[in-house]
Amino acid sequence: MTQAPGPDAGPGERASPLPGAPPADSPSTAVAVSAHPPVGAAGVGVPVRRGMRVSRPARHPRWLVDQLPVGMAQHDFFVRFVGIFQELASTLLDDADMVEHVADVTVTPVPMLEALAAWIGVDSVDASLPEDLQRLLVRSSARSLARRGTADGLRDFVQMLSGGPATIDDGGGIWREGEAPNDVAWVRIEVENTGHLTDSEFVALLRDEVPAHVRVELWVAGRRALSTVEDDR
Repeated sequence: MTQAPGPDAGPGERASPLPGAPPADSPSTAVAVSAHPPVGAAGVGVPVRRGMRVSRPARHPRWLVDQLPVGMAQHDFFVRFVGIFQELASTLLDDADMVEHVADVTVTPVPMLEALAAWIGVDSVDASLPEDLQRLLVRSSARSLARRGTADGLRDFVQMLSGGPATIDDGGGIWREGEAPNDVAWVRIEVENTGHLTDSEFVALLRDEVPAHVRVELWVAGRRALSTVEDDR
């Protein structure tokens, strides 16, 4: 037998409870479930700083632990156990996030600098050089790659190494037919200093930059540091 619904509660009156529901005035017990229980293992759930991060937001410190079902998330064992895998996986994901920046010479790992230099045909970058110099060589060589083998390209390269102005005088040029001089394969370079390089280091890098058939004279603060003309003799 179906009972007819009672009248609607008027203003200030409490509505009748649904059939089977406890009275509104009866005390009730609430169970609170924490969505973020404390992590018991030391270091688990704490974001790891691994050097410079570039234009990518930090990953949530509980990105894997928070995927546990509520029942498992309330047990310290499961939180600690999954936290171990989260710690390991975070390092892999951090490296994957940085793949797009591997070719950026300002932030790429040091072991990658030699590989980047090899891609553009620069053999003078190796682990024996200071890190700042390696980055400078790769960056400057890449910038002047289109002008490599020209006087302007050589000037940029020498000024990058020395950190100061450089004077380049060479035998190259453009002449009318039959008016070209007999000897054009020479270059004279003048700098005030060799920067943070020794003379031998500066000369080694310079030899790699100048075409093999061109004779070179290098003057450092009025002192001749290299003359392949005499070496050929």
